[in-house]
Amino acid sequence: MLGAYLQGQATEFLRSLRRHGESGAAGGTAADAARTLRRAARRISGTLHTFRPLLDAEWSDELRPELAWLSGTLAQEHACADRLLRLTDALHRLTSAASGTTGGGALPQQAATAPASATTLALGAAKAAALLDRQLTLARTRAHSAALQSLGSPRFHAVADRVAVLASEVPLAAGGVALPKLAGEAESRLAEAVNALHHTGGRLPTPYNPDADAPWHHVRLLLRLHRYAQEVLPGADPAPVRLTAAAHALNTHRDAAEAAAAAAHAARTPRIAPATAYALGVLHADQRHQVEAARNAFGKAWQRERVGTP
Repeated sequence: MLGAYLQGQATEFLRSLRRHGESGAAGGTAADAARTLRRAARRISGTLHTFRPLLDAEWSDELRPELAWLSGTLAQEHACADRLLRLTDALHRLTSAASGTTGGGALPQQAATAPASATTLALGAAKAAALLDRQLTLARTRAHSAALQSLGSPRFHAVADRVAVLASEVPLAAGGVALPKLAGEAESRLAEAVNALHHTGGRLPTPYNPDADAPWHHVRLLLRLHRYAQEVLPGADPAPVRLTAAAHALNTHRDAAEAAAAAAHAARTPRIAPATAYALGVLHADQRHQVEAARNAFGKAWQRERVGTP
Protein backbone atom coordinates (compact mmCIF):
# COMPACT_ATOMS: atom_id res chain seq x y z
CA MET A 1 0.00 0.00 0.00
CA LEU A 2 2.82 2.43 0.87
CA GLY A 3 4.62 1.68 -2.38
CA ALA A 4 1.48 2.18 -4.46
CA TYR A 5 0.74 5.50 -2.76
CA LEU A 6 4.25 6.84 -3.33
CA GLN A 7 4.22 5.70 -6.94
CA GLY A 8 0.88 7.43 -7.46
CA GLN A 9 2.15 10.70 -6.04
CA ALA A 10 5.37 10.43 -8.05
CA THR A 11 3.33 9.91 -11.21
CA GLU A 12 1.23 12.97 -10.35
CA PHE A 13 4.43 14.96 -9.79
CA LEU A 14 5.79 14.03 -13.22
CA ARG A 15 2.45 14.67 -14.92
CA SER A 16 2.24 18.13 -13.37
CA LEU A 17 5.82 18.87 -14.35
CA ARG A 18 5.03 17.98 -17.94
CA ARG A 19 1.91 20.17 -17.90
CA HIS A 20 3.93 23.06 -16.50
CA GLY A 21 6.52 22.73 -19.24
CA GLU A 22 3.91 22.54 -21.98
CA SER A 23 1.94 25.55 -20.70
CA GLY A 24 4.90 27.92 -20.52
CA ALA A 25 5.93 30.18 -17.66
CA ALA A 26 2.70 32.19 -17.41
CA GLY A 27 -1.02 31.66 -17.41
CA GLY A 28 -3.58 29.83 -15.34
CA THR A 29 -2.59 26.41 -16.65
CA ALA A 30 0.99 26.90 -15.47
CA ALA A 31 -0.22 28.08 -12.06
CA ASP A 32 -2.51 25.05 -11.71
CA ALA A 33 0.31 22.73 -12.75
CA ALA A 34 2.68 24.33 -10.22
CA ARG A 35 0.05 23.95 -7.50
CA THR A 36 -0.44 20.26 -8.31
CA LEU A 37 3.32 19.76 -8.48
CA ARG A 38 3.68 21.34 -5.05
CA ARG A 39 0.86 19.20 -3.69
CA ALA A 40 2.51 15.98 -4.87
CA ALA A 41 5.91 17.07 -3.56
CA ARG A 42 4.44 17.77 -0.11
CA ARG A 43 2.74 14.40 0.02
CA ILE A 44 5.83 12.48 -1.03
CA SER A 45 7.98 14.37 1.47
CA GLY A 46 5.48 13.93 4.30
CA THR A 47 5.06 10.24 3.58
CA LEU A 48 8.82 9.71 3.55
CA HIS A 49 8.97 11.37 6.96
CA THR A 50 6.15 9.43 8.63
CA PHE A 51 6.97 6.02 7.18
CA ARG A 52 10.76 6.36 7.19
CA PRO A 53 11.31 3.00 9.03
CA LEU A 54 9.72 1.20 6.08
CA LEU A 55 11.96 2.83 3.47
CA ASP A 56 15.62 2.98 2.60
CA ALA A 57 16.77 5.53 5.19
CA GLU A 58 19.63 7.11 3.23
CA TRP A 59 17.53 7.53 0.09
CA SER A 60 14.61 8.96 2.07
CA ASP A 61 16.77 11.40 4.03
CA GLU A 62 18.33 12.72 0.83
CA LEU A 63 15.09 13.18 -1.11
CA ARG A 64 12.85 14.59 1.61
CA PRO A 65 14.61 17.96 2.16
CA GLU A 66 14.92 18.47 -1.59
CA LEU A 67 11.17 18.06 -2.00
CA ALA A 68 10.59 20.47 0.88
CA TRP A 69 12.90 23.00 -0.82
CA LEU A 70 11.00 22.66 -4.09
CA SER A 71 7.58 22.94 -2.48
CA GLY A 72 8.61 26.00 -0.48
CA THR A 73 10.12 27.72 -3.51
CA LEU A 74 7.04 27.16 -5.65
CA ALA A 75 4.71 28.32 -2.87
CA GLN A 76 6.13 31.82 -2.50
CA GLU A 77 4.59 33.42 -5.58
CA HIS A 78 1.13 32.09 -4.76
CA ALA A 79 1.51 33.19 -1.13
CA CYS A 80 2.39 36.76 -2.12
CA ALA A 81 -0.66 37.01 -4.38
CA ASP A 82 -2.97 35.64 -1.71
CA ARG A 83 -1.48 37.94 0.93
CA LEU A 84 -2.06 41.02 -1.19
CA LEU A 85 -5.66 40.00 -1.91
CA ARG A 86 -6.30 39.32 1.77
CA LEU A 87 -4.91 42.68 2.86
CA THR A 88 -6.69 44.75 0.22
CA ASP A 89 -9.99 43.02 0.98
CA ALA A 90 -9.46 43.70 4.68
CA LEU A 91 -8.73 47.37 4.03
CA HIS A 92 -11.92 47.67 2.00
CA ARG A 93 -13.93 45.98 4.75
CA LEU A 94 -12.43 48.18 7.46
CA THR A 95 -12.94 51.46 5.62
CA SER A 96 -16.48 50.49 4.62
CA ALA A 97 -17.32 49.68 8.23
CA ALA A 98 -15.78 52.96 9.39
CA SER A 99 -17.87 54.98 6.94
CA GLY A 100 -21.03 53.09 7.89
CA THR A 101 -21.68 51.71 4.39
CA THR A 102 -21.67 48.08 5.49
CA GLY A 103 -22.32 46.14 8.61
CA GLY A 104 -19.85 43.37 7.81
CA GLY A 105 -16.74 43.03 9.90
CA ALA A 106 -15.76 44.90 13.04
CA LEU A 107 -13.10 47.54 13.50
CA PRO A 108 -10.42 47.16 16.14
CA GLN A 109 -11.19 49.47 19.05
CA GLN A 110 -8.64 52.11 18.16
CA ALA A 111 -10.25 52.60 14.72
CA ALA A 112 -13.79 53.10 16.01
CA THR A 113 -13.42 55.42 19.01
CA ALA A 114 -14.22 58.65 17.16
CA PRO A 115 -15.26 60.00 13.74
CA ALA A 116 -11.77 61.49 13.41
CA SER A 117 -10.29 58.01 13.55
CA ALA A 118 -12.58 56.87 10.74
CA THR A 119 -11.57 59.89 8.67
CA THR A 120 -7.88 59.19 9.24
CA LEU A 121 -8.40 55.58 8.26
CA ALA A 122 -10.20 56.57 5.06
CA LEU A 123 -7.45 59.03 4.14
CA GLY A 124 -4.67 56.54 4.72
CA ALA A 125 -6.28 53.42 3.28
CA ALA A 126 -5.69 54.25 -0.39
CA LYS A 127 -2.00 54.98 0.13
CA ALA A 128 -1.65 51.96 2.38
CA ALA A 129 -3.17 49.77 -0.33
CA ALA A 130 -0.83 51.25 -2.94
CA LEU A 131 2.20 50.67 -0.71
CA LEU A 132 1.21 47.07 -0.04
CA ASP A 133 0.61 46.53 -3.73
CA ARG A 134 4.09 47.78 -4.61
CA GLN A 135 5.84 45.74 -1.94
CA LEU A 136 3.96 42.48 -2.45
CA THR A 137 3.94 42.71 -6.24
CA LEU A 138 7.72 43.13 -6.13
CA ALA A 139 7.98 40.16 -3.78
CA ARG A 140 5.74 38.13 -6.09
CA THR A 141 7.84 39.01 -9.13
CA ARG A 142 11.01 37.96 -7.33
CA ALA A 143 9.36 34.73 -6.19
CA HIS A 144 8.26 34.01 -9.76
CA SER A 145 11.80 34.52 -11.04
CA ALA A 146 13.20 32.34 -8.26
CA ALA A 147 10.73 29.57 -9.10
CA LEU A 148 11.64 29.66 -12.78
CA GLN A 149 15.35 29.56 -11.94
CA SER A 150 14.77 26.65 -9.59
CA LEU A 151 12.83 24.67 -12.19
CA GLY A 152 15.73 25.06 -14.59
CA SER A 153 18.48 24.30 -12.09
CA PRO A 154 20.58 21.12 -11.85
CA ARG A 155 19.26 20.72 -8.32
CA PHE A 156 15.68 20.48 -9.54
CA HIS A 157 16.57 18.10 -12.36
CA ALA A 158 18.23 15.83 -9.81
CA VAL A 159 15.01 15.85 -7.76
CA ALA A 160 12.91 15.13 -10.85
CA ASP A 161 15.17 12.21 -11.78
CA ARG A 162 14.76 10.71 -8.31
CA VAL A 163 11.00 11.10 -8.45
CA ALA A 164 10.97 9.45 -11.88
CA VAL A 165 12.76 6.45 -10.39
CA LEU A 166 10.28 6.45 -7.50
CA ALA A 167 7.39 6.25 -9.95
CA SER A 168 8.61 2.85 -11.08
CA GLU A 169 10.39 1.48 -8.01
CA VAL A 170 10.01 2.29 -4.31
CA PRO A 171 13.12 1.49 -2.21
CA LEU A 172 11.40 -0.33 0.65
CA ALA A 173 13.38 -1.58 3.64
CA ALA A 174 13.34 -5.22 4.65
CA GLY A 175 10.80 -6.10 7.33
CA GLY A 176 9.68 -2.97 9.10
CA VAL A 177 6.85 -1.70 11.28
CA ALA A 178 3.17 -1.95 10.39
CA LEU A 179 1.64 1.04 8.62
CA PRO A 180 -1.06 1.68 11.26
CA LYS A 181 1.53 1.89 14.03
CA LEU A 182 3.54 4.59 12.26
CA ALA A 183 0.38 6.48 11.32
CA GLY A 184 -0.71 6.26 14.96
CA GLU A 185 2.60 7.74 16.07
CA ALA A 186 2.04 10.69 13.73
CA GLU A 187 -1.38 11.21 15.29
CA SER A 188 0.11 11.02 18.79
CA ARG A 189 2.73 13.66 17.95
CA LEU A 190 -0.07 15.91 16.74
CA ALA A 191 -2.13 15.40 19.91
CA GLU A 192 0.89 16.13 22.12
CA ALA A 193 1.65 19.34 20.23
CA VAL A 194 -1.96 20.50 20.51
CA ASN A 195 -1.94 19.84 24.25
CA ALA A 196 1.34 21.77 24.55
CA LEU A 197 -0.25 24.89 23.03
CA HIS A 198 -1.85 25.66 26.37
CA HIS A 199 1.53 25.47 28.11
CA THR A 200 3.57 27.60 25.65
CA GLY A 201 1.48 30.75 25.47
CA GLY A 202 -0.85 29.35 22.84
CA ARG A 203 -3.80 31.13 24.44
CA LEU A 204 -2.70 34.58 25.51
CA PRO A 205 -5.03 37.29 26.79
CA THR A 206 -3.99 39.48 23.85
CA PRO A 207 -3.81 38.43 20.20
CA TYR A 208 -0.99 40.85 19.35
CA ASN A 209 2.01 38.72 20.31
CA PRO A 210 3.47 37.08 17.15
CA ASP A 211 5.94 35.10 19.27
CA ALA A 212 3.09 32.73 20.10
CA ASP A 213 2.54 31.86 16.43
CA ALA A 214 5.36 29.32 16.03
CA PRO A 215 3.77 26.50 18.06
CA TRP A 216 0.58 26.88 16.05
CA HIS A 217 2.50 26.70 12.78
CA HIS A 218 4.15 23.53 14.07
CA VAL A 219 0.76 22.00 14.84
CA ARG A 220 -0.34 22.87 11.32
CA LEU A 221 2.58 20.89 9.88
CA LEU A 222 1.89 17.94 12.18
CA LEU A 223 -1.77 17.95 11.18
CA ARG A 224 -0.71 17.86 7.54
CA LEU A 225 1.52 14.84 8.21
CA HIS A 226 -1.34 13.13 10.03
CA ARG A 227 -3.69 13.73 7.10
CA TYR A 228 -1.17 12.40 4.60
CA ALA A 229 -0.64 9.31 6.75
CA GLN A 230 -4.38 8.68 6.70
CA GLU A 231 -4.30 8.79 2.90
CA VAL A 232 -1.84 5.89 2.90
CA LEU A 233 -3.83 3.63 5.21
CA PRO A 234 -6.25 1.25 3.48
CA GLY A 235 -9.87 1.95 4.34
CA ALA A 236 -9.17 5.15 6.29
CA ASP A 237 -11.07 8.37 5.61
CA PRO A 238 -8.28 10.73 4.44
CA ALA A 239 -10.31 13.91 4.98
CA PRO A 240 -12.97 13.65 7.71
CA VAL A 241 -15.04 16.78 8.15
CA ARG A 242 -13.67 17.66 11.58
CA LEU A 243 -10.05 17.20 10.47
CA THR A 244 -10.69 19.33 7.41
CA ALA A 245 -12.19 22.08 9.59
CA ALA A 246 -9.17 22.00 11.89
CA ALA A 247 -6.79 22.22 8.93
CA HIS A 248 -8.75 25.12 7.45
CA ALA A 249 -8.54 27.01 10.75
CA LEU A 250 -4.77 26.52 10.94
CA ASN A 251 -4.31 27.61 7.32
CA THR A 252 -6.31 30.75 8.08
CA HIS A 253 -4.15 31.28 11.18
CA ARG A 254 -0.98 31.09 9.08
CA ASP A 255 -2.37 33.41 6.40
CA ALA A 256 -3.55 36.01 8.92
CA ALA A 257 -0.26 35.93 10.83
CA GLU A 258 1.76 36.43 7.64
CA ALA A 259 -0.59 39.19 6.48
CA ALA A 260 -0.19 40.97 9.81
CA ALA A 261 3.59 40.73 9.45
CA ALA A 262 3.36 42.22 5.94
CA ALA A 263 1.27 45.12 7.24
CA ALA A 264 3.76 45.74 10.05
CA HIS A 265 6.64 45.64 7.56
CA ALA A 266 4.89 48.18 5.34
CA ALA A 267 4.27 50.43 8.35
CA ARG A 268 8.03 50.58 8.94
CA THR A 269 8.60 52.11 5.50
CA PRO A 270 10.51 55.40 5.97
CA ARG A 271 8.76 58.74 5.46
CA ILE A 272 5.22 57.48 4.99
CA ALA A 273 2.36 59.80 5.92
CA PRO A 274 0.86 59.48 9.41
CA ALA A 275 -2.53 58.57 7.95
CA THR A 276 -0.92 55.77 5.94
CA ALA A 277 0.86 54.45 9.01
CA TYR A 278 -2.39 54.63 10.97
CA ALA A 279 -4.27 52.63 8.32
CA LEU A 280 -1.54 50.00 8.31
CA GLY A 281 -1.70 49.83 12.10
CA VAL A 282 -5.44 49.25 11.99
CA LEU A 283 -4.91 46.62 9.32
CA HIS A 284 -2.25 44.89 11.42
CA ALA A 285 -4.57 44.85 14.44
CA ASP A 286 -7.39 43.42 12.33
CA GLN A 287 -5.24 40.58 11.05
CA ARG A 288 -4.01 39.76 14.55
CA HIS A 289 -7.65 39.53 15.60
CA GLN A 290 -8.14 37.12 12.70
CA VAL A 291 -5.27 35.08 14.13
CA GLU A 292 -7.09 34.84 17.45
CA ALA A 293 -10.36 33.93 15.73
CA ALA A 294 -8.60 31.15 13.81
CA ARG A 295 -7.17 29.77 17.05
CA ASN A 296 -10.64 29.67 18.57
CA ALA A 297 -12.02 27.98 15.45
CA PHE A 298 -9.30 25.35 15.62
CA GLY A 299 -10.00 24.74 19.30
CA LYS A 300 -13.67 24.12 18.60
CA ALA A 301 -12.91 21.79 15.69
CA TRP A 302 -10.35 19.88 17.74
CA GLN A 303 -12.72 19.48 20.68
CA ARG A 304 -15.43 18.16 18.36
CA GLU A 305 -12.96 15.63 17.02
CA ARG A 306 -11.90 14.50 20.48
CA VAL A 307 -15.45 13.92 21.72
CA GLY A 308 -16.58 12.48 18.40
CA THR A 309 -19.48 14.85 17.83
CA PRO A 310 -20.52 15.98 14.33
